[in-house]
Amino acid sequence: MIGAGRVGTAFAVLLGRAGHTIVAVAGRDATPARAAIWLPGIPVLEPHAAARLGELVVLAVPDDATEYVLRAVVDAGAIAPGMWVLHTSGALGLDVLEPARSAGGRPLALHPLQTLPDVERAIASIPGCTMAVTADDEVGSSLGASLALDLGATSFRLAEEHRSLYHAAAVFASNHVVATSAVAERLFRDAGVPDPLAAMAPLQSATVQNVARIGPVAALTGPAVRGDAGTVARNLGALAAHAPDAVAAYVAMCRVALDVATAGGRLEPEGRAAVEEVLAAWS
Repeated sequence: MIGAGRVGTAFAVLLGRAGHTIVAVAGRDATPARAAIWLPGIPVLEPHAAARLGELVVLAVPDDATEYVLRAVVDAGAIAPGMWVLHTSGALGLDVLEPARSAGGRPLALHPLQTLPDVERAIASIPGCTMAVTADDEVGSSLGASLALDLGATSFRLAEEHRSLYHAAAVFASNHVVATSAVAERLFRDAGVPDPLAAMAPLQSATVQNVARIGPVAALTGPAVRGDAGTVARNLGALAAHAPDAVAAYVAMCRVALDVATAGGRLEPEGRAAVEEVLAAWS
């Protein structure tokens, strides 16, 4: 396991529980302390030394470091022919593993579609999530599916050419939700709402549940889907007075909401035109 942070440590713990032997881990300065807590008895080695011991090398390092770390491991002669080399990035494809392939290694990508803020939550939330598997061949796809199953997850095959699109979707599904939540918390606080996070939690929970239950088109509420141009104008006026930095985001997301409402047949052209006229004044 090269990269024993949140994802790598959780993978190692869960795969160990499933019967795999974790022969070594490698990582940065915090790795020995983290391994002592979660992977007691597992040696912490340099990346090339750890790789030499395994049949499967898992690279769970930041996206921009993946190729650099792998190149160092390959240059050290640590990738033997037939060895599997797997990365856990959602955005990267198999091309980043080309150094391993050139050394006779077999590339594989396995990404958990889950938010993993720390090791403890990662161990708890990876089981039950969905994982994207990308491989060169049927053998690799089967291995990826088997590993996902051992991690407690379900899996699907993701085409190499769609990995960046898939990851962009994940950013919308999770990261942008967190970002908009941060804006909402600040606005609620400025409006005098006590304990904004607690106040908005039921709203957000119900929203996510509705999306899962009836889909985003039916779950959409608010002034955009109603064609309520007056409310949109009042919202933007309040933002301009108290949080001008949020105006552009409101306009952009309101336009997205208009698109969702229109595509789902929930908004008449006149209502959309009225809202668009308001938005144009703030663009």
